[in-house]
Amino acid sequence: MPEVGILGYGGYIPKYRIKVEEIARVWGKDGKSIGAGLGLIEKSVPGLDEDTTTISVEAARNALKCAQIDPNRIGAVYVGSESHVYATKPTGTVVAEAINAPNSLQCADFSFACKAGTAAMQVCIGLVKSKEVDVGLAIGSDTAQAKPGDALEYAAAAGGAAFLIGSDEDMVASFEGTYSYTSDTPDFWRREGTDFPEHGSRFTGLPAYFRHVQQAAMGLFEKLGTKASDYDWGVFHSPNGKFPRRVGQTLGFKPEHIQPSLVVDYVGNTYAGSSPLGLAATLDIAKPGQKILMVSYGSGAGSDAFHIEVMKPLTEKRKRKPMVQDYIDDKVYIDYAQYAKHRRTIKVE
Repeated sequence: MPEVGILGYGGYIPKYRIKVEEIARVWGKDGKSIGAGLGLIEKSVPGLDEDTTTISVEAARNALKCAQIDPNRIGAVYVGSESHVYATKPTGTVVAEAINAPNSLQCADFSFACKAGTAAMQVCIGLVKSKEVDVGLAIGSDTAQAKPGDALEYAAAAGGAAFLIGSDEDMVASFEGTYSYTSDTPDFWRREGTDFPEHGSRFTGLPAYFRHVQQAAMGLFEKLGTKASDYDWGVFHSPNGKFPRRVGQTLGFKPEHIQPSLVVDYVGNTYAGSSPLGLAATLDIAKPGQKILMVSYGSGAGSDAFHIEVMKPLTEKRKRKPMVQDYIDDKVYIDYAQYAKHRRTIKVE
């Protein structure tokens, strides 16, 4: 039996949506050109009562529905995000309490831009493999920030996914290897005390995203003796609809092998929730025996690559929870005024 794998997983996406063309209309831009350039149609928007914590709780509850394990088995809860509700109070403690996890557990919030969720997964894998904990809960979740009128506003979205990691015989997928590539590449950042992040525009492409994702993937290939053709599915961090398609093609993946993970087209960039949501969507349609390559990306910068193999129990266990596509289909459109209210971009003294 594989050493460590996914016992259960679940995603969550808020139901509110705003179209790229509506954002562009407000700023006097050509929405069709912007949408085509980014490969985006619309994005998700958190409700007035939704934040990173509530999204994390919903995703975690769905993961528990899938796994159907006793929450008392959970020995670690880690939440990765760029938009934790509090500057010091952790998100993870609220999630642990909400899902009835025991008090005797390890808990921390992770921060590494959009790869904070996969960093949490790596730590849970290590803790389970070393038998320090029975089950670890790793979550990637965000309500992404973007300055009004900035290029990021067209993509910055909300959503997340949670993974229960353990070594039970009925795991839905196994981790066969992981590899990370990291450097000090400041392509995107948010200074302490500021509301919105800044970015290096086109600098975020080749020297940042593409370099790190490709190096992490190729490092994993070399480590495991694999190549792109050995994988049935590819999941890549999706800051927009163009980047994951381009990097997948560069690595040797065909468009149809990436398509199931591209929730970004209709949901936008969920930051730390991006590659975890892409993985959840792929697991929703994957078949036993198939192999998945997932590579995250976090600005600043780094990528985590994973070799994942689908196990037989997935076919039945995934029916116990909502599918990612269910959340994509359940939507309510709002205009820019409602969007500004939801995102609290209008400051009231």
